[in-house]
Amino acid sequence: MNKRFLLLTAISAYLILGCKKEGFIDSPDARLSVSADSLSFDTVFTTIGSVTQFFKIYNDNSQKLRLSSVTLAGGNNSSFNMNVDGVAGSKVDNLEIEGKDSLYVFVSVSINQNTTNLPFIVQDSIRIDYNGNSRWVQLQAWGQNANFLRNRRLTGNVVWTNDLPYVILGGLQVDTSATLTIQKGTRIFMHADAPFVVDGRLIVQGIAADSGRIYFSGDRLDNPYRDFPGSWPGIYFRGRSHDSQLDYAVIKNSYQGVVVEDPSINANPKVILNQCILDNIYDAGIIGIQTSINANNCVVSNCGKNIILAKGGIYNFNHCTVPTYTNPYLVHKEPVLLVTNFIKQDNIYLTADLNATFSNCIFWGEGGSIDDEVVVSKQGSTIFSVSFVNSLWKVKTSPPNTTAVAMINNTNPQFDSVDVQKRFFNFRLKPTSPAVNKGLSTVLTVDLDGNPRAVGLPDMGAYEKQ
Repeated sequence: MNKRFLLLTAISAYLILGCKKEGFIDSPDARLSVSADSLSFDTVFTTIGSVTQFFKIYNDNSQKLRLSSVTLAGGNNSSFNMNVDGVAGSKVDNLEIEGKDSLYVFVSVSINQNTTNLPFIVQDSIRIDYNGNSRWVQLQAWGQNANFLRNRRLTGNVVWTNDLPYVILGGLQVDTSATLTIQKGTRIFMHADAPFVVDGRLIVQGIAADSGRIYFSGDRLDNPYRDFPGSWPGIYFRGRSHDSQLDYAVIKNSYQGVVVEDPSINANPKVILNQCILDNIYDAGIIGIQTSINANNCVVSNCGKNIILAKGGIYNFNHCTVPTYTNPYLVHKEPVLLVTNFIKQDNIYLTADLNATFSNCIFWGEGGSIDDEVVVSKQGSTIFSVSFVNSLWKVKTSPPNTTAVAMINNTNPQFDSVDVQKRFFNFRLKPTSPAVNKGLSTVLTVDLDGNPRAVGLPDMGAYEKQ
């Protein structure tokens, strides 16, 4: 009888303990933690939603924990949107978290347009209530009004000012009869599906100061997407476009940078690039196909292929710095400069006359598998004139069919600062650089920073050592 009593007692105790283990912990001392005390959203354009961020709520106890509610403090009027464990709403009640388990809270933000031209802050918070306790997660986003253009074709003479940034959705076309003038300090943000197509004329009027340069980039401004190459298509100058000039423009993070096709319709270069930066571009920074381009004091850096000039054309590059380093986003496996008088279609070479001059330039690459950073290739018997003057290049074999005068071969240019892991690149020159005072005097009186060029022997590359 005693043994039977003891057995029943043991069974009862086991059941009681088992039930207790399966129950909820209701003590105010229950342990709860969150993966983030705050969520911060970088600049979000009005009327366009942000990406979604999240944090996790952890039950640090062995028993289940019931959350009485997770509440967005601003309620239905908040600029933020919340989804808790798959349930959307400004308040979600009676959520259960198993012992040593967690659940997700997803947050996004949509900001309504207001009257200010400057960035503004939108804030809210999320309250987590459990066992008489409350935990808070703070929310913050920077909002920005903008001019939104979707699938827009521009005609006539159009001027963009820097009062508000421009966000392009679906693409923008400058018509054959149109001239688009972009004034200093204007920011243009392109969506992933939005090419910038110029069939007429584009005039970019940036100035040397950082606040006065004109920036073209993707519209994803949140980390890590803000620095991804290939985030928007690029700028395309097509058949009848003419007399375009870009001064102090910064073009970054696109699939292609500047693409220029077909000969100029007059005696002028089809596109002139002055003091421009093309950086972190997935495919190619500059592509010219049987066309005409002048580039002065430009940096074309860290692209899949920095510069491609194919099927002939007329090109003048002066004081340009053209480097690529293998980095966390791009592997350097193509030469930084490719020049040809042909393209190949269906096993047939299509050729055209080529006249290209590169003066006071630097062509360099590191961290990849490239021996010859400059490749020049010829087919057929068309006019073929390619010359390099007072430039520094990294080549194992000098390119054939070219003229090379006063070149510096395979000598590190000694850029000011390069940290590939942090993706920090300062392509100005150290005082000990072999490119200092080794350039050929030209009509260019300033460098990419707007600083004066030395009288006499300037430095090679886009920057003059001050």
